[in-house]
Amino acid sequence: PYWVSYPDMVILAEAKPVIIETTIEQQFKINADSLKQAITDKTRMLVINSPSNPSGVAYSKKELENIAEVLLDHPDILVVTDDMYEHIIWNDEGFSNILNACSDLYGRCMVLNGVSKAYAMTGWRIGYAAGPEDIIKAMKKIQSQSTSNPCSISQAAAIAALDGDQSCIHTMLSAFKERHDFVVNSVNATPNMNCTPSDGTFYSFVNIQPFIDSRSDLNSDVEVANLLLDQVGVALVPGSAFGSPGHMRLSFATSMQNLHSAMERINQVFSEK
Repeated sequence: PYWVSYPDMVILAEAKPVIIETTIEQQFKINADSLKQAITDKTRMLVINSPSNPSGVAYSKKELENIAEVLLDHPDILVVTDDMYEHIIWNDEGFSNILNACSDLYGRCMVLNGVSKAYAMTGWRIGYAAGPEDIIKAMKKIQSQSTSNPCSISQAAAIAALDGDQSCIHTMLSAFKERHDFVVNSVNATPNMNCTPSDGTFYSFVNIQPFIDSRSDLNSDVEVANLLLDQVGVALVPGSAFGSPGHMRLSFATSMQNLHSAMERINQVFSEK
C-alpha cells in the first residue's frame, strides 16, 4: 500500500505510476527481487516511505541494503525517501533510510521530512527536502511560482520544534506504543479481521477480507467503511484508497478511551452473523 497522493503526483508530472504489489505475509514491503522485476528502461524514480503510512511497517537497514544493491545497477533512477515518521518508531532496530544503508546513492537521493508527525504540527504545514543541488533548484522554481514560501510564522515554529527539547517525542512515542499494542491485540481478537504489528507511525493496516467474504451484502472495503460509520459511528479509511482493497487503515492517534469504545463497536459489527 502507498500514501494516497503518490500516484496522482506522478501523473501530474506526466509520468506513469508503477505499483509493486505486496501482501500482509511480506509485511507490505517490497524486496530486491520484486524491484528488479518492476524496473524497465523507462523507470526514473523509486519512492520509499518508511515507516509507512498506511501500513506502519519500517524497512530494516539490511532490507534497504538489498534494495540499494539493485539500484546501484541502475544509475539513472532517482530515489525519494519519505521519512515523515522517522521519529515515530519503536521496533528494536530503530530508524534507517536508504542513505544510512548505502551512501553511494547520495548523489541521486532526495530525503523528505517535516514537523507534522514528530511534533504534532500538522496544521503548520512545514515540510523540507534535501537532495542534489540541481533538483532542489528546480523545486524552488516551481514553489516560488506557486505558494511562494511557507508561512514565516510556521517556519519560526518549526525551528523552535527542531532546536528545542526533544523529550516530547519520547512522551508521544510511549503513548502511541501503548495504543498500538491495545489495537493490535483487539483486532486479532475480533472475528473476521487481523493485522500484523506495526513498527511505527500511528496506524494499523487491518485485513478485513474474511469479513467481506462472510457477508453476502458486502462487496468491498469501501462498503465496510460506510457500514461502520453509519451503524456504529466509527471512521476507518478503506484500503482501496491506498491501493490495497480488502483492508482498512485504523488510526490510533486518539485517546485510549476512544480506542476502547471504537474497538467495542467494531467487534459488535464484525461479530454479527
